[in-house]
Amino acid sequence: MIVKINNLVKRYQELLALDHFNMTVSQGEIFGLLGPNGSGKTTAINCMLALLQYDSGEVHIFGERMHPNNYSVKSRIGLVMQNIGVYYQLTVQENVDYFCGLYINNNKIRQECVDEAIQFVGLDEFRKFKPTKLSGGLLRRLNLACGIAHRPDLIILDEPTVAVDPQSRNHILAGIKQLASEGRTILYTTHYMEEVEYLCDRLTILDRGKEIITGTSDEIKNMSKSGEIITLEVFELNNEVQNQITNLNEVSDFNYEFGKATITFEKGKSHLIRLMNILEENQVPVINMSVKQPSLNDVFLEITGKELRDHA
Repeated sequence: MIVKINNLVKRYQELLALDHFNMTVSQGEIFGLLGPNGSGKTTAINCMLALLQYDSGEVHIFGERMHPNNYSVKSRIGLVMQNIGVYYQLTVQENVDYFCGLYINNNKIRQECVDEAIQFVGLDEFRKFKPTKLSGGLLRRLNLACGIAHRPDLIILDEPTVAVDPQSRNHILAGIKQLASEGRTILYTTHYMEEVEYLCDRLTILDRGKEIITGTSDEIKNMSKSGEIITLEVFELNNEVQNQITNLNEVSDFNYEFGKATITFEKGKSHLIRLMNILEENQVPVINMSVKQPSLNDVFLEITGKELRDHA
């Protein structure tokens, strides 16, 4: 087991930021840590890395108890945070070399690692560029290169694709897959649920400091109370027809605005025929229609709620 967290508790005065939080991550696994703003993700990572003192619980990484002075463990960890953490007065080459040099003293080995990291993120032709000359997507790739240049066994990635172009995003996601295939272990946080479904072997949804659910994407989607979600585009859906739809016994959620109706049914048999009968009886022409099962994003909102969260 690469990461093992047992009953972690962290308080900020009256706020319980982590409430007996547990997590295990195996070697070569891409593990997603998800949650709304203020759910405790960043606190959990900072406690795991011994950057933040916690009230009770245990953290073991690579089988060793984690503490602030455990530099042998810390040297095997790569951290790529959401905020860009590079030096703008240095070139791409110099940045990667500097961060790699924090862990590797041997000049020959360090140069090999720097070249490997720059090529891995596709910045070979930008070696002499300073960060101010890079696009947002290239800057994200540089941030990633600086975090992985020392060949860490555990890589923590916090929102690595936020606000990047599709090409850079695809390059980063493919690179993460490759790192895992080489035996690296990845802890991944993001708000992009499609990335989680594509990348992560398992994931935990954290909310208000508690582990709400853990499993694969498919396992978590199967735990949803919701069934099929039918979306209709119509010219008009009057109040009488809306009431007939919402009065169907298995409707768990209904939303209609600007000619678009979204009906979520409870888990069970298909309800499409019954819905189409209502529309036909009321002579409501359908412009477009789609039927889908709950996505990971739907289940995430079902579990954590749809209200906006602050950043506390």
